[in-house]
Amino acid sequence: MFYRPEDGHGLPHNPFGAVIAPRPIGWISTRGADGADNLAPYSFFNAVAYEPPQVMFASTSAKADRGDTKDTVANIRDTGVFCVNMVGAEQQDVMNRTSGAWPRGVDEFSDAGIDRAECAVIPCARVAASPAALECRMTRIVPLEGAHNVVVFGQVVGVHLRDDLIREGRFDTVGANLLARLGYKDYTVVREGFELTRPGES
Repeated sequence: MFYRPEDGHGLPHNPFGAVIAPRPIGWISTRGADGADNLAPYSFFNAVAYEPPQVMFASTSAKADRGDTKDTVANIRDTGVFCVNMVGAEQQDVMNRTSGAWPRGVDEFSDAGIDRAECAVIPCARVAASPAALECRMTRIVPLEGAHNVVVFGQVVGVHLRDDLIREGRFDTVGANLLARLGYKDYTVVREGFELTRPGES
């Protein structure tokens, strides 16, 4: 099968999101200029650099009560900070609850019954039970082709690792049971891994 996106794919559902998979989920927490907390998941998310550590996520839609974007991006524009919370499998239901297009004033932490903790470096809440959380300062917001498509880049200025997942000096990615997006309504959990050595490495 081959198709040009501008011509349509002819399938019952768009395959694009299912082809690029699995995608890690960045559960982004922000605090508005009014002090209200917000929490929402983004599967267009990844790390982009080691030194200094940097991450990105993309937002691809807008809400009527935010005009040109969603609560997350609007808050980051106002405050310049955000926190990426990784999602463990045991958090799938509450994560999914926070994906709703709730009105601007809804606090997703409270709505979904999620315990929060204060970040250490930035003025923002984080998911207390997250396997890992990355406190970030926004470096740039880049508009993309298409309505409401933007990429937010941030530099990681603080890292929280759950103590029970630090084993023999390493973060136990498999033990964290991280949730990832496959496309459509499908998800997966990282439950196995293997090691490869690159050419020239020992």
